[in-house]
Amino acid sequence: MAQTYDIIVAGAGNAGLAAAMAARETGARVLVLEKAPLELRGGNSFYTGGLFRFAFAGIDDVASVIHDLTEGERNMVDVGSYPTRAFYEDVMRVTEGLSDPELLEVLVSQSLPTMRWMAGKGVRWILAMGRQSFKVGDKFKFFGNLIVEAVGGGVGLSDMEFEAAEKMGVEVLYNAKVSALRIDNRGAVVGLTVKGPEGFQDYDARAVVLACGGFEANAEMRTRYLGAGWELARVRGTQFNTGDGHRMALDIGAQPHGHWSGAHACAWDYNAPRYGDRKITDLYQKHSYPYGLIVNMAGERFVDEGADYRNYTYAKYGREILKQPQRAAFQIFDQKVIKLLRDEYRIKEVTKSSADTLEDLADRLGIERDGFVRTIREYNASLRGGEYNPSILDGVRTEGITPPKSNWALPIDTPPYEGYAVTCGITFTFGGLHITPRGQVLDTEERPIAGLYAAGEIVGGLFYHNYPGGSGLMAGAVFGRQAGMSAAEDIRAK
Repeated sequence: MAQTYDIIVAGAGNAGLAAAMAARETGARVLVLEKAPLELRGGNSFYTGGLFRFAFAGIDDVASVIHDLTEGERNMVDVGSYPTRAFYEDVMRVTEGLSDPELLEVLVSQSLPTMRWMAGKGVRWILAMGRQSFKVGDKFKFFGNLIVEAVGGGVGLSDMEFEAAEKMGVEVLYNAKVSALRIDNRGAVVGLTVKGPEGFQDYDARAVVLACGGFEANAEMRTRYLGAGWELARVRGTQFNTGDGHRMALDIGAQPHGHWSGAHACAWDYNAPRYGDRKITDLYQKHSYPYGLIVNMAGERFVDEGADYRNYTYAKYGREILKQPQRAAFQIFDQKVIKLLRDEYRIKEVTKSSADTLEDLADRLGIERDGFVRTIREYNASLRGGEYNPSILDGVRTEGITPPKSNWALPIDTPPYEGYAVTCGITFTFGGLHITPRGQVLDTEERPIAGLYAAGEIVGGLFYHNYPGGSGLMAGAVFGRQAGMSAAEDIRAK
């Protein structure tokens, strides 16, 4: 006999746990099905830095999220403000105007309320000082509108959300791979079929929330939808996000939505493992490239390293690295900027070399020597000076070379030089299911599928080509909460 719950959530990352908590606080009996074993739980959220992008009017709004923010901390920072309109425009700008306006409006308007709701559930936040600020005068100024991170990063976020959900009475079943959605003769979702260690079992539910990630860990689906070569990308996070939810929902007539040939992908250490490492988590990333140059095996540049704050470029530059020979690139810095590099450049698990001459650095990294030296000389000759300031878009740029460097363009002339070898690391895929602002999954005729909701990476339509850093976790929490509340509301109305 099938086990029965009010609401079943497939997936135990940030989006799934938000959905479970939102449903549970209404009194619903909630089960979370987690494909991974307990020791590998947490989905992609576990592997993140725990940064959330949300709209705020000033330090008082930030303090409403960080409950233990001290007066000293308030006085030492300049957080500025980030209105909902600026958040909305940032997403539209980096997605080339393609983001679904209805979904985006929900994301930006519900970002601060959702952060406060999470804080109320026991998720703790701190100011993202180390990765997102520079000291300007006597205050730390944040750049790129990322202000807070979860205590303990993605690992801490996952642990706090599991603790909160379990304290509320949410049940979690591990080693539980959802293999099919079960529907009645009206087409309404009435449960799932789950494959566990003992075989297949049916579960009945009055509503189901799919929050089981994208298809980034499925090499076949990556190649089918993203294109040739993507099967060779490294996966930054969990090996369990293999598109199961996409397949099941499409099988019962759900409407695909969004950028199915797009993905979040960034610079990732060249020798990182095939999937995410539970100890290193996100520290294989290499995100300080705006302060140096990026070249390929031939020693040629191929992107504008200073096009914008890294929060607005890093998620699309992984794709550009994948296009290069041997899927390799090298981030080059001289001693003037070494102090600006993020902590991830200082871990022992890093592929790097240093040398007192450009020629020796090229040889040690395996870059074609003449091409590399020529690139650096042409770059240095193109600089037009200006007042260098890494905390703003300083306009210190090149002239007369392609690609340009639009900000933070300093000469590479102070040895010893350092080079870091990177490849493409895929984070999550952008294509997914079409949902309403309430989180209901639509069918191909754009009608809600009764009993089916979705949240997190499986939702399509928010991100195209690129995304602003921190908006993925925020979207997961916002739409997880929406889906959980809507599912509970709808089953009470039946």
